[in-house]
Amino acid sequence: MDYEQFRESAKEDLGKMLKARGINANISEHHMEKLNSSYDAIVITPKDSNIGVNANLNAMFEAVESGKSYSEVLSMSVNKIMEGIRNAPSVDVQNLTNYDAMKNKLSMDVVSAERNAEMLSNIPHERIEDMAVVYRLVLDSKDSGNGTILVTNNLMEQFGVTQEQLHEDAMLNAPEIRPSEIKGMSEMLSEMMGADMDPGMDSLDDKMFVATVPDKIHGAGVIAYPNFFEEAAEKVGGDFFVLPSSIHEILLVKDSGDMSVRDLENMVREVNATQVSPEEQLTDHVYHYDSKDHIFEMADKFVTRQAEREAGEHECDKESLLGNLKAKKEEAAKEKPEKSVKEATKKSREGEAL
Repeated sequence: MDYEQFRESAKEDLGKMLKARGINANISEHHMEKLNSSYDAIVITPKDSNIGVNANLNAMFEAVESGKSYSEVLSMSVNKIMEGIRNAPSVDVQNLTNYDAMKNKLSMDVVSAERNAEMLSNIPHERIEDMAVVYRLVLDSKDSGNGTILVTNNLMEQFGVTQEQLHEDAMLNAPEIRPSEIKGMSEMLSEMMGADMDPGMDSLDDKMFVATVPDKIHGAGVIAYPNFFEEAAEKVGGDFFVLPSSIHEILLVKDSGDMSVRDLENMVREVNATQVSPEEQLTDHVYHYDSKDHIFEMADKFVTRQAEREAGEHECDKESLLGNLKAKKEEAAKEKPEKSVKEATKKSREGEAL
């Protein structure tokens, strides 16, 4: 079965399976263009709802290609669709273009500006180094990750607001509805595993922390929150590196001099290549926060800036030393004529005495 045959069969069979479970829905196809990914989808919209659920056709076909049976893949997809329908938020469509009604639902995500360059041309965003801050409307308060709408240029125009206003409101609202959480690595792993970790893991808390949001979904956006870096520096205990673990969380590694920027970048690239799916990757770069100068930047920029600062301090010390030597020479030069005059006067007096 090739992809086209699979797509036609899946659309028809999913409809039958949902109907057998009591779901009467409109079923259509749509090519989804999303940040970090794009895919063909079957869109299932229950007839008593205005919110549809997407089933990723490309992922389903890849599962069949990898060895899973057609019936198993469809059964798993139906279960996910049913869960999506159950968790779908209730939305008043008329309010979707009413900014006063929607601005208290604004949140922020960060994505790679390079990987999403084409889409970002149609999306209001702010740049943070090589990342882009984008805005979403969080329609539900459940920790399901469902029910968000990406704010596009078109939607912003319908709202009748400027990008500056959108950003200002998101900066105020996002930390309220999706507050940042910064936890030690061992504490985070303990929560994920549902059990106490080896006591030896506690030492990780001194050097490595995880920053995200309560539902752990699109949590890397906390780096755009006001005062986030200052709060993180207090938690970590000074300067730190930022490792983009994924679009869902970031790692904060204390800058204690134990690891080089190159080592950290190699680590990020390896993890992205082997453990993080492409649609969840943020970037392959490492970043640094200077808690003294309050500067967030790419780590290689920090290294360059630090080298330039040290060179400047060395030059200042050198100039200061030369300045001191010059001053001493000038002082000595002034003393010599005075000494010569005194000696001449002394000799003259001795001659008169004779």
